[in-house]
Amino acid sequence: MKINDRIHGEIEITEPIIIDLINSFAVQRLKEINQAGYEPNVDNNFNQINRFEHSVGCYFLLKKVGAPLEEQVAGLIHDVSHSAFSHCADYILDDGSQTKHSHQDNVFEECVIKSGIPCILSKYNFDIDYILDEKNFPLQETTLPDICADRIDYSLRTLIFKKEITQRGAQEILNCLKIINNNWVFVNYESAYNFTKLFLKANEVYYSGFDSAVMFNTVGEVMKYAIQKKYITEKDLYSTDKNVLDKVRKKLKVDKKLETLCKRMDRLTLSVNDPNNYEYNVFCKSRAIDPFCENKEKIIRVSDIDGKYKNDLPKHLKPKEYFLRYIE
Repeated sequence: MKINDRIHGEIEITEPIIIDLINSFAVQRLKEINQAGYEPNVDNNFNQINRFEHSVGCYFLLKKVGAPLEEQVAGLIHDVSHSAFSHCADYILDDGSQTKHSHQDNVFEECVIKSGIPCILSKYNFDIDYILDEKNFPLQETTLPDICADRIDYSLRTLIFKKEITQRGAQEILNCLKIINNNWVFVNYESAYNFTKLFLKANEVYYSGFDSAVMFNTVGEVMKYAIQKKYITEKDLYSTDKNVLDKVRKKLKVDKKLETLCKRMDRLTLSVNDPNNYEYNVFCKSRAIDPFCENKEKIIRVSDIDGKYKNDLPKHLKPKEYFLRYIE
């Protein structure tokens, strides 16, 4: 199997269990789930980064650094529980969290067990309980502000897509990373510092910025209203972006409120952030990293050298708050 990847170029996959998992419905569905959530005026969101390419990217990154096959499997399937519009679910469903974006994690085990993945794992004598426990895979998933395959991959994809870096630039960043004691470590402070600053920009502009707040809020309001009116069900959210949008848009001509909400979602309405006059108080999860690097024969963090960044890190990790109002 060969896949053309945004970061790595052509990837050749030969491991049977990885091929079977990639071909499974649970993983293939991710091709129609936008990683960012929702991009207006893009047919089916296909021109954007999707959860499938990110999942394959995590798998391949783990393979490149020699992670165990079990960890490669965990990297490949880690996003199968994402609903349509990714983290927008945290603004739609009651068990979501605007500040933590935790819905996907909350339903991960249930989604995997109900999928065809357990049969594939059993076929190759993999222990599903072991695969489902992310604590077994520190290279794939760690807590902020550490870096991991998941965080490295999604940030590089965003940075390439937004033209902050080139594909070659992304590969140069990866070439500056090594694994020491199950930690991702940059080979020097300069490369660690540069990636930290790039990640910070991605967070402030693309992950937790004003546009993201508007996107999360408007998609959330559209979908909550559509569920309330029974145009869609919560189960529909576990199909694809296109399937949900098609069902919602069929009702536009007969529902003026839905039409208003969708115009907001499609950014056809002016939105402002005004704490003195607002309709919605919205939070965005904020992400910041503090990676390890080699420096003078020691392994330290970026913040051990950059004192200002160390002081600012708690602020960067604090959820961003917005006060949204729409001018029709």
